Amino acid sequence: MNTDCDVLRYTAFTTDPAGGNPAGVVLDARTLDDEQMLAIASRLGYSETAFLTPAPGSGQRSYTVRYFSPKAEVPFCGHATVATAVALGEIHGPGDYLFATQAGEVPVTVDRGADGTPRATLTSVEPHITDVAPGDLAEALAALGWPAADLDPAFPPRIAYAGNRHLVLAAATRARLADLSYDFARLEALMQRLDLTTVQLVWRASEFVFHARDPFPVGGVVEDPATGAAAAAFGAYARALGLVPSKAVLTLHQGEDMGRPGELTVTLREGDPRVRVSGAAVRIPG
Repeated sequence: MNTDCDVLRYTAFTTDPAGGNPAGVVLDARTLDDEQMLAIASRLGYSETAFLTPAPGSGQRSYTVRYFSPKAEVPFCGHATVATAVALGEIHGPGDYLFATQAGEVPVTVDRGADGTPRATLTSVEPHITDVAPGDLAEALAALGWPAADLDPAFPPRIAYAGNRHLVLAAATRARLADLSYDFARLEALMQRLDLTTVQLVWRASEFVFHARDPFPVGGVVEDPATGAAAAAFGAYARALGLVPSKAVLTLHQGEDMGRPGELTVTLREGDPRVRVSGAAVRIPG
């Protein structure tokens, strides 16, 4: 099977090539089938790789995008979207792009931060929040090795969607969040049954600042270093439950406990249910 193609390597939600969440980017996947895309993602080993097909007659601004983890295709991936948009922006210039994903259309805007670093802002599909059954919550906590008393009672567990489904669990302390050692197979089985992409573990540092971690066993990855789709889902969750105002800018720090720190900006707008997630991205040398 031929899987030779140009794979760009970027890391998202950071300005440091050694930080953030690495992603593969294939800017023209028209000659690749599903098996080849999965093989490339598996060989690369990043939590996701994005594969682009230019939309007919769209010029350089509209693409169909598919995302593959080392184990399976996923409907949407935030960090690979940011990485891909920055890669396109470096080639075609800043401005607005449109990605057609399996979750729906995702507009992305590329610009430059105050320091000149390229940044991308994605706008999620319309989110929604659902309850989690008590038995499923108990199984998730057992797989994580978290006593129920370690949860923050101000943040009720929910399943949040903004392109993918994520189980949101809030730790009562930073130390609880930092101590992550879970039963990979057990959590993976639960996530497969509930159609979850990650478990979004968070801790509230201040009114608008959070720390996050995302186990990702269904993708063949122990932990995702910076998770844009989960950040979008969390923003929708926090707003829906009245934990933050309906108009707010949140900062999520992720990857610190893995030695790959990243920063995600989540913007909530009055009257718009969609969530915007922003971050920098840089090319990985080599």
